[in-house]
Parts: sequence; structure tokens; C-alpha cells
Amino acid sequence: MKTAIALLALAAVALARPQLQQATPKPIAILKLASDVQPDGSFTYEYETENGIKADARGNLVNAGSENEALNQQGSFSFVADDGQTYSITWVADENGFQPQGAHIPVPPPIPEEILKALEYNAAHPEEDEEVSKRRN
Repeated sequence: MKTAIALLALAAVALARPQLQQATPKPIAILKLASDVQPDGSFTYEYETENGIKADARGNLVNAGSENEALNQQGSFSFVADDGQTYSITWVADENGFQPQGAHIPVPPPIPEEILKALEYNAAHPEEDEEVSKRRN
């Protein structure tokens, strides 16, 4: 019985201790903010914050009202990482998708010459691909 009371008292003390307080993050000031949206769907925006984040973009609607309607955009952003280095990205987003570019983005290795030759051969001889698929069916 004494053990149970001691355990309950220990649990009560543990639960009654003050909880750790999270530090309230300091608000980050917006140094620059501009935005312009036009009735034709085109737009521009840019902003900069005091912690080194910068971004800008512009875009326009192409083939408005058609089946091929799309929004073409381009822009950039940069930020200072925890390591103190500034990382910058420029990008385009269009019918070919999102295409970022930056010095820190990994680049895939080149396609081996043998594979390129095989791809060129396959493109030049599509009838052989058709024959193989007919034999499989």
C-alpha cells in the first residue's frame, strides 16, 4: 500500500512540473511586396523578407478560351540556408512542366553512347517494334 501511495505521489509531482515553453518565433518583416494581376490573366509579383528570402514571378495566359489554354510562368527565388549559403533558383513553368535551374541542383549523368545509339536505331526502325509486339499477342 505504501508503495502504491509513493508511486502515485511521484506521478503527481511529475505531472505537476511546469511544461517547457517554446520560444515565440520573432516575426520576419516583409521589406518589399508588389503584385499586379491583369484582367487578361497576366500577372507579376515580387517580395523580399528581412531574413533573405526573395521571390519574383510573372506569367500570362496563352490560347485563352481554347482547349489548349495554358498559363506560362517564369520567375526566381532565393533564400539563405542554415549553412549561411544563399541558394537561388530560376524557373519556367509552361506546357513542358516545371523546369527549375540552379547551381546547386544535381545534374543527371550523360546518357551512355551505346544507349543513345540504341534509341536512334529504335526511332529509325519502328516497324521492328511493331513486329515484336504482334508476336507477343
